[in-house]
Amino acid sequence: MPRENVNDLRAFVAVAKERSFTRAAAGLGLTQSALSHTIRQLEERLGVRLLTRTTRAVAPTEAGQRLLNGVTPHLEAIDAEIEALGMLRDMPAGTVRIVSSEYGISHVLWPKLAPFLKTHSDIKVEITQDNGLNEIVTEGYDAGVRRGEHLAKDMISARIGPDLRYIVVGSPALLDVYPTPSHPRELDQIPCVNFLLQSSGIHFAWQFKEEERELRVRVDGQLAFNNVFDCLKAAEAGFGLSYVPDEIAQKGIASGKLIQVLETFCPTWDGFHLYYPNRRQASPAFQAVLNALRYRG
Repeated sequence: MPRENVNDLRAFVAVAKERSFTRAAAGLGLTQSALSHTIRQLEERLGVRLLTRTTRAVAPTEAGQRLLNGVTPHLEAIDAEIEALGMLRDMPAGTVRIVSSEYGISHVLWPKLAPFLKTHSDIKVEITQDNGLNEIVTEGYDAGVRRGEHLAKDMISARIGPDLRYIVVGSPALLDVYPTPSHPRELDQIPCVNFLLQSSGIHFAWQFKEEERELRVRVDGQLAFNNVFDCLKAAEAGFGLSYVPDEIAQKGIASGKLIQVLETFCPTWDGFHLYYPNRRQASPAFQAVLNALRYRG
């Protein structure tokens, strides 16, 4: 059937259901005269009167009622299929590649992505664990995860986690042997477990604040890991002090396996952000992932 015939049938159904040319015309976005002309042309092509018109009312004739009953389910089915196709077209799909530290994965990305991916089956997410400060463009990632103070100036970023505090902890056995440091400069007098930046191969400088002044301290010890959870285990085993997220150390502190030191020098830092290059057009899939990860307080 030609498209204009389908449109004429839609116009007829609108008038027959509304029992009014005025209301039907308003709903269809047509003038009353244009709608009346359409109905007359349809009746002429079919060779039968479809509507009875009076000064007060419009009602389907017997033939009109039969046509109304017959075509309405089909038109509704067409509308439903078109709407379904529109939803499919707008549904984000594709692969999003993210690089993050293991702590960022376990405590920020995964808790938000797990429920999101269950309702977005056409989106795939590839997450690479790397604790370095990665160059995401050259390494083929769509985005990376870093703390706010480590973001590159040429990147767009969105906050995805709350403020973050790193603390210094050690075992009671270690602190029985070595003096408890009262200032970050005294860390050179006690073994420490280093955190290794994977991409660069260098040890991360521990960050502190004294009043408003930031301090960065290089430490030394027998062990280095590129995983904060291993750093924590090494501290519990007495191999040295470790600099780890407060959240993962609390269980050990509560149980007595760990003691926190230098507490007044350990401030709260800007939390994790998702960063990505501003020259790359964000895909619908990436935008959906970003919206799911955004920190909303």
